[in-house]
Amino acid sequence: MKFIKFNDSKIDSLLFMELTDLAKTLAKSDQVEVEYGVQSYYNPFEKKVYMSHFWKDRAYRDMVAGLKSDVYLRSIGTRYSSMNECAIMLDAVRHFQFKSLAKQLFMLFEDIRIEESIKKERPGTKAVFSSRRSMYRKHFKTQLTLNLERSIFTDALFCAIYVKLTAESPLEDIPVIHESIDPLKGFIEAQLNRVYEAHSTGDVVSIVKHLMEGFEEVLQKDMLNTYFFFPELDYEHVGEESLFDDLKAKPKLSEDLTLEEKSSGDEEVHEEEMPTWHRETEAPAKSFLQFDLEHGAKTDITGGALREGEDGDQALGTVQGTAKQTKRKDYSKLESLESVQDEPNTGGTNGGKENRYAFSIFKTPDQPSNEDVLEYQSQAKTIEAYQKRLKQMIHKTLEHKKTLPRTDLHAGRLNNKLLRYFTERNPRLFYKKQEPSTEIDAVFTLLVDCSASMHDKMAETKRGIVLFHEALKSVSVPHQIVGFWEDTNDATETSQPNYFHTAVSFSDSLKEGAGPHIMQLEPEEDNRDGYAIRQMTKMLVQRSEAQKFLIVFSDGEPAAFNYEQNGIVDTHEAVMEARKRNIEVINVFLSNSEIEESQIKTIQDMYGKYSLFVPDVDQLPDVLYPLLKKLLNKSIR
Repeated sequence: MKFIKFNDSKIDSLLFMELTDLAKTLAKSDQVEVEYGVQSYYNPFEKKVYMSHFWKDRAYRDMVAGLKSDVYLRSIGTRYSSMNECAIMLDAVRHFQFKSLAKQLFMLFEDIRIEESIKKERPGTKAVFSSRRSMYRKHFKTQLTLNLERSIFTDALFCAIYVKLTAESPLEDIPVIHESIDPLKGFIEAQLNRVYEAHSTGDVVSIVKHLMEGFEEVLQKDMLNTYFFFPELDYEHVGEESLFDDLKAKPKLSEDLTLEEKSSGDEEVHEEEMPTWHRETEAPAKSFLQFDLEHGAKTDITGGALREGEDGDQALGTVQGTAKQTKRKDYSKLESLESVQDEPNTGGTNGGKENRYAFSIFKTPDQPSNEDVLEYQSQAKTIEAYQKRLKQMIHKTLEHKKTLPRTDLHAGRLNNKLLRYFTERNPRLFYKKQEPSTEIDAVFTLLVDCSASMHDKMAETKRGIVLFHEALKSVSVPHQIVGFWEDTNDATETSQPNYFHTAVSFSDSLKEGAGPHIMQLEPEEDNRDGYAIRQMTKMLVQRSEAQKFLIVFSDGEPAAFNYEQNGIVDTHEAVMEARKRNIEVINVFLSNSEIEESQIKTIQDMYGKYSLFVPDVDQLPDVLYPLLKKLLNKSIR
């Protein structure tokens, strides 16, 4: 595992998730993704918002403002831009001598135009854009001085244009740049005044073309630096209405046909009987129809047959009778087409878009060798004291619950000591019959990170897992132990095999001889945590126990093929999905050195407060004992 790097510096993963949610909300699409890049822009074909590294290494408040401003411009502002006009601009750029200058002027003017539109639509964004402009003005003033000193006149001209364009005072003039450029200052200022009057992308294209006509005659070189990025994409094939395609958009008909507005009366009518079944049907039909409408034509006919509600629309009644298993076929377990479409990746409750090319390979343990058996017995002896203490604690708790008094209760059966009804303010007049012995109603899954970085921690991790296995087995709590990793060598853009080594299965967890299989867990390759958590969630939701626990042993962040940057977000989403299904997810973070504050924050971004940090893996049993004690005690019903 390794930590996400943004220009060789660690990234605040919680902030990254917040920006991702912000972009999706503003774009009104679940398909939009957020990534860090050299420059900020939006790629409509990838549905990605790129945020610029320009904002890094600043005060936290300024960095957040800068990143948010990029998200605002690309997720909201892109709707104000015309893709057709962008294509026209890109075509015009190919005929200019100074292409970089033309593209950067276009992006600068377009950003300022849509910034003003966003501030009118959402006044709450003014503070963010004010910070953005302040930081940019300071930067471009510095760059203007440096470019003039180095005689990079085209870059100096661009910097001067930004400073003039964002000036708060009309008295701020474009400085002296070069004898060939200075005569155009009046012409430049006149064109810059048009930027704040532009109402469309086409107006911005017109301004850039006028400026470039003048610049082509006086400039000698194109720009050396890139301050604003205008990607050369195939804008002609981006529909104005499909900049952000929502995942929940209704599917189109396979053939786009339109019916005539009025019928002529000569249409051929086909009648077809569609049988249905109810209990009074003498002979039920053999057909069972389930379909989604994919073929058809659009019509202007509306279902406007509205009526006021009537008293008879809702009725309450009492029905008595008996129920028994039907002899007919049970269709309750059939999945509708819609539910299948909602789960494009069948690996887990919801595979997650980051895992759309991941697939599972489940591996069963081999017959344990003599070395495995001996090593397991050795490990089991070292944790025997913990295991006995846990067993005694559980049995004492169970015995205490069995012998609790069942009289003097607020609810139950009325006893014959009714005098207290008159003598006490809050009398306890009820009792309950002795109930059967209580038991632990829980199930555990131990998910073990088998990535390569675990090579120096796997031995002690196994010792902690042995403690879990022996303790849970001694109190008859079913559990499974699964190691997971992704095959780096076989992973491609469209195929990412993920292995799940089930060392101990639910069915074998309470049997003698299952423990030595734990010794077969070894460090392997990469890890796709969010996908693995979804797989285990899928298994746990099928269990009938009241308390379900998923404990993840790991030593860092997710790291897999095309997964590093968005792995934290995906893992966080997988954890939240599991918790919504009443599965308690707990992370045990393993380390052989002092844990950095940034590591703690990142792990908590994924798992929240349910994170247990072990700075010295040798102390793992000492840390796991109180955790296991608390979870088992909670599970006693």
